[in-house]
Amino acid sequence: MQEKKHAFRYPASSSGQHLTSFHFGTPGSGKKAYLQAALHADEVPGMLVAQTLRTELAALEAAGKIRGEVVLVPAANPIGLAQAIHGAPFGRFDLATGVNFNRAHMHVAQALKGSLAGKLGGDAGANVALIRAHAAQAVAGWQPATDADALKKVLLGLAIDADIVLDLHCDNEAVMHVYTGTPLAEAAGPLSAYLGAHALLVALEAGEEPFDEACSRLWWELAAHFGPAVPIPAACLAATVELRGEMDVNYELAERDARALLNFLAHAGVLDIEPEPMPAPLCAATPLEGVEPIVAPHNGVLVFRKNLGDTLQAGDFVADLVDPVSGAVTTLACTRAGVFFARTAHRHLLRGMAVGKVAGPVAFRAGKLLSQ
Repeated sequence: MQEKKHAFRYPASSSGQHLTSFHFGTPGSGKKAYLQAALHADEVPGMLVAQTLRTELAALEAAGKIRGEVVLVPAANPIGLAQAIHGAPFGRFDLATGVNFNRAHMHVAQALKGSLAGKLGGDAGANVALIRAHAAQAVAGWQPATDADALKKVLLGLAIDADIVLDLHCDNEAVMHVYTGTPLAEAAGPLSAYLGAHALLVALEAGEEPFDEACSRLWWELAAHFGPAVPIPAACLAATVELRGEMDVNYELAERDARALLNFLAHAGVLDIEPEPMPAPLCAATPLEGVEPIVAPHNGVLVFRKNLGDTLQAGDFVADLVDPVSGAVTTLACTRAGVFFARTAHRHLLRGMAVGKVAGPVAFRAGKLLSQ
């Protein structure tokens, strides 16, 4: 195992920080997998999963069981980890800019359309290697304007040439679910199955450049741009893994999730071990455009009438919103069938606040598809 420190700061910054990555196996000897945790620094479950992964990967490396390279970043956001407001951790947004740490990552496809013109041919493997080299050059040339951008440059530089990118997050309160690109739905099926995900949400473009799309979307955009005469596979399986809710931090869950991720890496050929039998999937891929957000129409005390993981029909009652002064009760219902996969942890809401999300099989939304 190699431990590497990556100093980062944008040129005009008055201070600097560093990021730590752990590298297992041998670069270039097989597939490369990149895993990071806590890009949203107040989302803690992934950091405990990474702790378990580090121990297991070190043992596998010592036994010669890593076929390629695994890069693990257990705490991907040192800026956010140092932020608090009135004593409460606050790691989702950069306090200096207000920007979500999982938005505005560099999307290199447009630059590569120019730099690769006339250079790609009929060999898919050679095309993949050339695209990765150009993508790495594009990221290296990124000129950050903020410390947060400088951090994003380091993270993307570590991941942009990977075959597999897993970004470990969590929701407020949720069952396990996964986000990935539509062209990756089939490849992400085993990941979803091993994790026991209740929703596998797919989109060609979710909007606002989250980290996983910065690594994966360039492949299908370049394939569309250069056309069928130039074979370009979707060479990076990138996914955002939502490890349930913010309070789901314990050794049992961390060990279970780490084992699922190791099984997936073995299934994908990164690890030279026999994966456990793949569980039957709990869900099929559904469009991110089919997720119904339920919001509070007024202030009130929130009382849920459905449990996370429940399968709902259109019109099912999800929660009550109780006005503690007037006593009026508003019952909130979903308008579409689907799985109730995420909800707020707050029990008093202001008008417009998020109540929960239902993943349905039919697309009906457009535009920015991810919550802030």
